[in-house]
Amino acid sequence: MNERICIFGVGAVGSYIGGHLTKAGHDVTLIDMWGSHIDSMSDHGLTINDLNFSNCVSVNAIHLTDTINILGKFDIIFVCVKSFDTEWASHYVKNIVKPNGIVISAQNCMNDTKISSIVGANQAIGMVMSTISVALWEPAVVTRGGATGKERGYVIFRIGELHGRITERVNRLVQIMGDVDTATPTSNIWGERWSKLAANASSNPVQGMTGLASALGSSPDARRIQIEIAKEVIQVGMALGFNIEEFKGFPAEKWANADDGSIFEELDELFVTELKPEGTDHFSSMAQDTSKNRHSEIQYMNGFISNEGRKIGIPTPANDAVTVIISEIDLQKSRPTPENIKRALEMM
Repeated sequence: MNERICIFGVGAVGSYIGGHLTKAGHDVTLIDMWGSHIDSMSDHGLTINDLNFSNCVSVNAIHLTDTINILGKFDIIFVCVKSFDTEWASHYVKNIVKPNGIVISAQNCMNDTKISSIVGANQAIGMVMSTISVALWEPAVVTRGGATGKERGYVIFRIGELHGRITERVNRLVQIMGDVDTATPTSNIWGERWSKLAANASSNPVQGMTGLASALGSSPDARRIQIEIAKEVIQVGMALGFNIEEFKGFPAEKWANADDGSIFEELDELFVTELKPEGTDHFSSMAQDTSKNRHSEIQYMNGFISNEGRKIGIPTPANDAVTVIISEIDLQKSRPTPENIKRALEMM
């Protein structure tokens, strides 16, 4: 098969996926509104820097405003935009995907329901990306921090139908994504989503509000905030009836009971270890946003948890606190600083 593939939203994730799929010989079109990025890729190719090697790939990169000139429609579209752009992007890709085509959310946060409501339930598939950290600090150069899933023996991409059945098209997508990194089908995409939400919500805002990455591992207060955030995410998700997959190697029930002293100590040690990445510091997507004065996904991440918690009567003070702090940074009322750790604890 030679499916026609579109990457809609060519930030760090879209660039990394699109670059590797192109390198593997797939028919890929990259669409974005960042003019200098598209122009640079068209003129010089896309450079992919992995931990141990670098490739420059010639890609088919198109300005969003030029998509009207594309002939035909796509079999597979990866939506890689920020969560706050999901709605308009879904309406857009609905018009360029084939009637029996697939639209995949390759994003952070919980956007699958929104996408499926727009493109159609039969055309939406979820994909969770676990422990993959990529950055795009300059046009046409995407950098990944840490080893690949293949090198670590870890599954990066978990792909599943929203209804939970393993289908032929899911297996085909797993095969395709295997050209990027390790991939597997899942019958529990929602449980995978909540597990990834716990990972993102606990690390992204703390890095984003402090401007720190691996240094957070040496701060007991920063570790405490992250554990409290993750605990609240899991508590809310479990209360809503989701079967949440393991997070950082521990079952959801353990995170939900983080107030137990012995469990807290075990989780605290985990954050000490895992916040020391292989190689150089690599900032979360939200930390990249706050450092560049760009709008963050805070309302779709920690703000989402706060809202869901309020609906069912579960307190979420840690998520509430970081949502307020990052929102102020988004509005440029403040800047990232380690002092925000103390402020978040006081608010909690």
